[in-house]
Amino acid sequence: MARRVLIATSLAVLMAMPAMAADKKAAPAAKSTAPAPAAKSGGDDPVVARVNGQVLHRSDLNLQLRSAPQQIQQQPLDKVYPQLLNSMVNATLLQQAARKAKIDQNNQVKEQIAAAETEILANAYVSSIARSEITEAKLRTAYDQYAKQAPQTEEVHARHILVATEQEAKDIIAQLDKGADFATLAKDKTTDPSGKSNGGDLGYFTKQDMVPEFANAAFALKPGEYTKTPVKTQFGWHVIKLEDRRQGKAGTYEQVAPEIAQQMTQQVVATKLQELRGQGKIELYGPDGKMIASNAAPPQPAQQQAAPQQQRPIAPTLALPGAGGGAPPPPTLSPATAPDKLGK
Repeated sequence: MARRVLIATSLAVLMAMPAMAADKKAAPAAKSTAPAPAAKSGGDDPVVARVNGQVLHRSDLNLQLRSAPQQIQQQPLDKVYPQLLNSMVNATLLQQAARKAKIDQNNQVKEQIAAAETEILANAYVSSIARSEITEAKLRTAYDQYAKQAPQTEEVHARHILVATEQEAKDIIAQLDKGADFATLAKDKTTDPSGKSNGGDLGYFTKQDMVPEFANAAFALKPGEYTKTPVKTQFGWHVIKLEDRRQGKAGTYEQVAPEIAQQMTQQVVATKLQELRGQGKIELYGPDGKMIASNAAPPQPAQQQAAPQQQRPIAPTLALPGAGGGAPPPPTLSPATAPDKLGK
């Protein structure tokens, strides 16, 4: 287990070692007349390398491939196989050297290995219960519910110019009143990084996607209109122009299913954690080592006390079949990038 974990976690570093890989390519390999490596488990997991007598199997390489960056995973195996195999050999050599130097006996390293094992086991358990609980039928049912709701949600297409002060926003409005082009002004004036390249274009969004002050101002406009007074949000001062409005369209099942699965997984895990907390003996201690609670509810996370504004999710929050109250909110598929999207 430890061997495979170390191999997998070394991938990012080892695949950035072009010098070693270049050395391998510099000397053309001679054709071997030796028989193919023996396989284990009836031939379904062949040996792919031996490093100082340590045998590496195809399953080790598959594990490393799953840990690789997405662009590597999307490549045909025969194209990335030499690079994966080379980095796996490098990782094994470093692991062997570390054990020889007794690095694995270092207390801090032991703690890191134990922490990694805890995380890996927890994630594997979550995957296991998610696979058993979240069936294709449940996903389809949740998607159908989402698809029925989505067309009822109005969307608008807007642009905005974000500046630091109210006076700057008023100056921009004065220029627009004289006939200045909104997109051109956005590229020149906005402090929103994406707005400088796309003329402040935010695309289509629902009222729930944006912070209230921004959403209320945008949805009050008619296509072609812009705000006549600056709009203040937590990100600064905005001038907003409405391009279009439409009834929302549901994404395809293939587009939305991953987000629905994330939401359902969080709800399944929340239910399982509630069950485990009820069955387990939990003692909580303060920084001074004194007990503060026993079998108590967990302390409220900071984000539940004062939730930060986040980028909009792909799918709306769904009332999923069998979901109980108090489940965690659905995750967004990417970190918040405010003020690019001004999302909640």
